[in-house]
Amino acid sequence: MLDNSNREKIISTANKLRWEIGENLYDTLMESIYQNAKEIADKAVTYSDKKPPFSLDRTLDKVLTSKFSGLPIMLLMLAIVFWLTIVGSNYPSSLLAYILVDSLHPYLKELLTSLNFPMWLNGLLIDGAYLSTAWVVSVMLPPMAIFFPLFTLLEDFGYLPRVAFNMDALYRKAGAHGKQALTMAMGFGCNAAGVISTRIIDSPRERLIAIITNNFSLCNGRWPTQILIATIFIGGIAPAYLAGFLSAAAVIFIAVLGIFLSLLVSWFLTKTLLKGEISAFSLELPPYRPPRILQTLYTSLIDRTIFVLWRAIIFALPAGMIIWLVSNITVENISLANHFISAVNPIAFWFGLNGVIFLAYVIAIPANEIVIPTILMLTVSQLGLTEFGAGSGVLFELDSISDTAQILYSGGWTLLTGINLMLFSLLHNPCSTTIFTIYKETKSWKWTAVSTFLPIILGLTITFLTTQIYNLFN
Repeated sequence: MLDNSNREKIISTANKLRWEIGENLYDTLMESIYQNAKEIADKAVTYSDKKPPFSLDRTLDKVLTSKFSGLPIMLLMLAIVFWLTIVGSNYPSSLLAYILVDSLHPYLKELLTSLNFPMWLNGLLIDGAYLSTAWVVSVMLPPMAIFFPLFTLLEDFGYLPRVAFNMDALYRKAGAHGKQALTMAMGFGCNAAGVISTRIIDSPRERLIAIITNNFSLCNGRWPTQILIATIFIGGIAPAYLAGFLSAAAVIFIAVLGIFLSLLVSWFLTKTLLKGEISAFSLELPPYRPPRILQTLYTSLIDRTIFVLWRAIIFALPAGMIIWLVSNITVENISLANHFISAVNPIAFWFGLNGVIFLAYVIAIPANEIVIPTILMLTVSQLGLTEFGAGSGVLFELDSISDTAQILYSGGWTLLTGINLMLFSLLHNPCSTTIFTIYKETKSWKWTAVSTFLPIILGLTITFLTTQIYNLFN
């Protein structure tokens, strides 16, 4: 409400303007102001007796940002993206593995033999460095080349800001930022890319929370492990007609558990190490627009896929050499790998795991993609199963799930081992590419260490509790 003095000032100013510009021009000006105000009101205000004009953006938002349909649609969209990524990458991954592993690896090995390279150097370079790099490229490239373009298409279409809008309330309750939902989703493709994507969060505190918790997103390197182990151990205890459904449900449960733990850990961090006020989240929902295909392909394939893959290759190459060395250097006719496995087994059993799994996750830090080949190679080497693999330090996978299951069961694996491996696959340290990216983004060894060891502590705690509960009922 205006008091008398303010009302008199406004009337005086209006009369002065009328006198200065003339009656006709004054009336024209005021009519224009009122007309503009009416147009703005017609767009912003919905009148009970007047139906607003049809708007595609408004209609889509009523569905995509609804309290009832927004979250289910978001989960469905992500499920479709994951399904397309997993199914679509099978064929190109198989093709790359055939070219790089099945064909080129024996050729390079024969080439170095013909050039009179010492056997140890041949094994170190070809069975070690080259083979681990070939596995990383063949398993890592196709999923990223599918996931990142699909993710970028959703971003260009204008859907991803709606995801942040839908998840904002949930993340705010955890003391985090709504945009963390987007960085978590990006982490499902690659955690290193997810860490980089946290740049969209302005608050340094909330960005740090998003970086630390991004590892709880199952990256594409961990999906194959989850699917294989769920198929063998979860599907293996179910009737044939339910095996596929239960295996898929187990993998989905692990992915959802990761999201839940990201919220829980975010809440814990805001109450302890990273206390602070939640920043205001003003989000303008952009209009929906047709995706720009060429720009999407460039952004996703060059800026994301190739960039992340190159970093993974840099770390995978020396890791392959280490894998070969620990498998072939012997002390008292026993390899360093088997010495480590025997020493660690009693400790690993407390967590429902075994020494092979512990060693695989230590020497496969450069890339989660080589965890299963490393586990199979170490198990075969430990048990002396000469009918599988191509020798100590030579990574391999089998097309037959039943043969893979036979190797694991021969290694003493049980249902508990399978369950805890799925949990530990979710809750272990980030790969070396992600660790390096975390340091580059935070410029802090302290927060890099927190991001690295917090998941391990959580993973060992949960697998220990799972083991105790399992043993209690068996």
